Amino acid sequence: MSGRRITIGIDVGGTFTDLFFLDEETGAFSVGKAPSTRGAEADGVLVGLASGGHALDTIATIVHGTTVATNALLERRFAVAGLITTKGFRDALEMRRRDRPATWGLRGGFEPAIARRHRVEVNERTLADGSIETPVDVAEVVTRARELLSSGVTSVALAFINAHANAANERIAAQALRAIWPNSHVTVSSEILPEIREFERTSSSALNAVLQPVVAEYLDRLETRLLQDGFAGSLLIVQSNGGVMSSEAARARPIRTALSGPAAGVIAAARIASAAGFPNVVTGDVGGTSFDVAIIANGQTERAAQTSIGFGQLIRTPMIEISTVGAGGGSIAFVDAGGILNVGPESAGSIPGPACYGQGNERPTVTDAHVVLGRIDASRPIGGSRALDAKAAWQAIDVHVATPLGLDVTAAAEAIVRVANARMANAIRLVSIERGHDPRQFALMPFGGGGALHAGALMRELNLMAGLVPPYPGVTSALGCVLADMRYDFIETINTPLDTLDLAALSSAVSRLARDGFSMLDTSGVHFERREAHVALDMLYIGQTHTLNVTVEWPLHGGAPSREGLKQSFDARYRETRGAPLDNMRLQVLNLHVGVVGVRAGFDLASMAPRATGHPPIPRTRRLAHFDGAWREADVYDRLSLPAGCVIHGPAFLEQPDTTIMVDSFLTARVDTLGNIVLEAVKAEKANE
Repeated sequence: MSGRRITIGIDVGGTFTDLFFLDEETGAFSVGKAPSTRGAEADGVLVGLASGGHALDTIATIVHGTTVATNALLERRFAVAGLITTKGFRDALEMRRRDRPATWGLRGGFEPAIARRHRVEVNERTLADGSIETPVDVAEVVTRARELLSSGVTSVALAFINAHANAANERIAAQALRAIWPNSHVTVSSEILPEIREFERTSSSALNAVLQPVVAEYLDRLETRLLQDGFAGSLLIVQSNGGVMSSEAARARPIRTALSGPAAGVIAAARIASAAGFPNVVTGDVGGTSFDVAIIANGQTERAAQTSIGFGQLIRTPMIEISTVGAGGGSIAFVDAGGILNVGPESAGSIPGPACYGQGNERPTVTDAHVVLGRIDASRPIGGSRALDAKAAWQAIDVHVATPLGLDVTAAAEAIVRVANARMANAIRLVSIERGHDPRQFALMPFGGGGALHAGALMRELNLMAGLVPPYPGVTSALGCVLADMRYDFIETINTPLDTLDLAALSSAVSRLARDGFSMLDTSGVHFERREAHVALDMLYIGQTHTLNVTVEWPLHGGAPSREGLKQSFDARYRETRGAPLDNMRLQVLNLHVGVVGVRAGFDLASMAPRATGHPPIPRTRRLAHFDGAWREADVYDRLSLPAGCVIHGPAFLEQPDTTIMVDSFLTARVDTLGNIVLEAVKAEKANE
């Protein structure tokens, strides 16, 4: 291998595979895009890698944000898996939490990830206090496993009741199971989620089992191709929590990659926003298939303990909190039987893609609407050199939207964009207003290939304070892959009142989990600038159901916070999220969380600052586009040639290979010192001049 150290971030989206190439020696970087190859994602990754011009033997690290698990979950492209559980608990997956798809509906369908015929029981029993009432029968476990294999099962989950309190029966059964199972696709609930709450643990284990063969097959294929072409570096996978893990860890716990790609984008957004002086940001990632939204408040990403991928498919694992709606550039617009215009969630993807791609799709998409409205230049499309077919976009909208609604094509195209904007705005409300955040104190960071085309409409609809468009919006998630640190999260159930909690035992558990995490970092083969451990407790008032995740400062080498200190931390968190703390109520400590982070070498965002001189910007051309219900002439600039400090008044377009920024007539666009575009509303007095 040469002495150069190249790191590459790769994000595979529904339409494009985005890449960020970084030379760690010189700090030089470049970006790239390649069409995603749905069903054969590794092919698109390799095409994208070749576009960077780096021989694979010069690449030290590839950091990959993958949608393989995400797409498999959304489309139910599951492997055939089995479940071995405690006698009497075969139907935990179907009982769920007794919730319903529609709150007021009397009917609702649900199909568990593992079919009932592939769920079997064994005699064993661990009580809630961790004592073993019935030891597991190894011979029975082996017999049930062979029955599953004979029925065509390729992976298996092991989930015993109360294994969080004592995993001894599960460990014995897992050892026997792994001895006879023909592959490594064995999921053990106490390894995936050693936490109280039976359904959440069983559901997460089951979903991990159905994903293992799918993700492992993809990673095996990708790594084989990389090795054949000379790659000898490290392949790291982005987790839903915003950290990275080894490819081996991703094979064992693919459930932790459920929001891999979107999480990388939020990591990059947090770094960019902080450097630009915007501590409060709403991110809006508009890709080919979806619109992903997240909140960054006071410089910190919002995190969730669990999420649902479709009704009843619950994943409980630490993750960045991201809300997704089907409103991407490839989302298909249609008029339903009631005469209502809808956008998404079905997407045209990359193949065949929007109608304007000329690859056989005849149904209109959001991208087609932007082409018809002149907001995307058909001769200079985003992410490729092939000219778009504006006539095909016009025809698709005419046939499927304009004619059924009795509109002209321009009005129909504008209606498509307005419906998409409404869906995006509602997604932002869900993560901001409905959770106590005031949008007026937040800036919008639009990224992805299409995000900056919707920024002005969303700013006006939600009264956001500003817009912040990063230097390379179309590859922000790929940049996030380069910026992400390695992270491993651990959890243990404590389930003890605070006033009787054994602080010494808890401190010992913190130290043990931190040591385990540091050991995993040490064996990863990755260089870290430093290592950190973060501690949090799930706490609640006794009698409550839902917990608060409370971050606490905890020394790793002896000692522990006081009970009063823990109570004060809980009170502060409670006051922040729910109001005044409740007096004279006893507290319960339910779970311990330890997150271990290996901080990787950072990328200097200043290297993306404009290199142009301070000369006034000169438009490259002008074009006719539809703004605020009318056709208007707009200046068109090369975004990457704009110098820091320059101000562009709307209406205008700022174009670059990976995106187009639309500066609405009521906005100005200012280039900051880091190369971001800051969108701001024109002051009323200025607008009236």
